[in-house]
This record gives sequence, C-alpha cells and structure tokens, in this order.
Amino acid sequence: MTTGTAPRSVLEVTDLTAGYLPGIDILNSCSIAVGEGELIGIIGPNGAGKSTLLKAIFGQVNIRSGSISLFGEDITGLAAYRLVAKGVGMVPQNNNVFPSLTIEENLQMGLFQNPRIYAERLEFITSIFGELSSRLKQRAGSLSGGERQMVAMSRALMMDPHVLLLDEPSAGLSPVRQDEAFIRVSEINKAGVTTIMVEQNARRCLQICDRGYVLDQGTDAYTGSGRELLNDPKVINLYLGTLGEDAA
Repeated sequence: MTTGTAPRSVLEVTDLTAGYLPGIDILNSCSIAVGEGELIGIIGPNGAGKSTLLKAIFGQVNIRSGSISLFGEDITGLAAYRLVAKGVGMVPQNNNVFPSLTIEENLQMGLFQNPRIYAERLEFITSIFGELSSRLKQRAGSLSGGERQMVAMSRALMMDPHVLLLDEPSAGLSPVRQDEAFIRVSEINKAGVTTIMVEQNARRCLQICDRGYVLDQGTDAYTGSGRELLNDPKVINLYLGTLGEDAA
C-alpha cells in the first residue's frame, strides 16, 4: 500500500469480546480495521484467538460485547448466509470442500444465493486458478490438500465478496504448496478483493500483507505494516523468534 489518502474503511471490529462457552472469553476487547483493497495478516501464538476472530466476524461465535461493521453497517452476530449475501466470504481451515461433489458442483454451491452469475464468476475464478478450467468434472475428494484449498478459495469467491476471510490457508501443505497458497492469496487481493488472512506461518504472512495484527490472549497486542512487524524487536522476540530475522 502506498502512503497518502487512507483507503475507504470496509470492515471494522471494535472492542470485540466473544467466546464459545458461557463465561469463557477467547477474544477480549479485540479491535481491527480493514481498508478497501488491503491484505491484512493476523498472526500470534497458538490459542491467541486468531481463528476465533474470523469465526466471530462470520457469525459463528457468541459475541458478548463490541461490534462489527461492514461499510459502516452493523453486522454483529448476523448468520453466515446473510453475511455472504452482504459480501463477506469465508474459507475455513478444515472441511472446506464437499468431497463427494465435483469441482464444478462445489463452485455452484458457492452461488446458491445467486446462480445466474455462474458463467461470469467462473471466468474470474479461472483467471486466477487456471488449472480448474479443465478439471471441473473431477471430484473434490480426489484432490490433494493444496488443490482442495484452491477449490475452497474459489467457492468463496463465487459470490464476488467485498471481504474474504482466510483461516490458515497454508496449514498442512508442503513447503512448495505453501508458497503456491501465498501466491494465490496475493493474486486474489491484487484482483481487488479485500482480504483478511489468519496464519501460523508468520514470516510469509507478513512478507505479503499490507498491514498485520499480532493477537495475544484475545486482544490486538501490536499492529503495523508487514515490514514494520517483521523488524520490530518486540514482535521478533515474543512471537517470531528467528523468523523475523530471516526476512529482514
């Protein structure tokens, strides 16, 4: 992102406290702000609440207090299908394809609210994931982990979301497939999709994101550009170890 006029705000999470069970909060007054066209990285130690933050945005976690807004409209606690209709897409880490369906059928499932735009959206999808065009009749269950991740991203993009939420897109992939996943995320973002990515591979995440947030114990502990966080001594010592030094 170039400096100058700040991008229009797309998504704002303000003082969010949330959790799965009564009396047990995973997020504690967590706040993030996402500008139009940004690629935002969410990193932090295990158990920091990173995935819970995405699930809270996507209406899958009980919110005790705080708010979430999309283009200034309150979307706090809305059901996932309503969020999809408003332009929020989500790619979960696990069980993110329908294995018994073909790739084409998986993509069609992403458009169940607006099937008329299938041809238009398929053209966009294959401009990023070109290998899908010749494999639409292949069953998703026969795909590798990296290929399933590609299909899951594609399905979430079928509804032309304003914001795409990605939960650990590189998890469980080989190093080569991890690099491919990060390249795909960058391409999706460069195609105009505002993107929020939770990642355990903090170094690669910060290398490609415009801005990052470090979550710790359910709150936003540090924020800055990807490069700033990679070179911040506190972030390196507490969260990155030698990963930050490798990227400097």
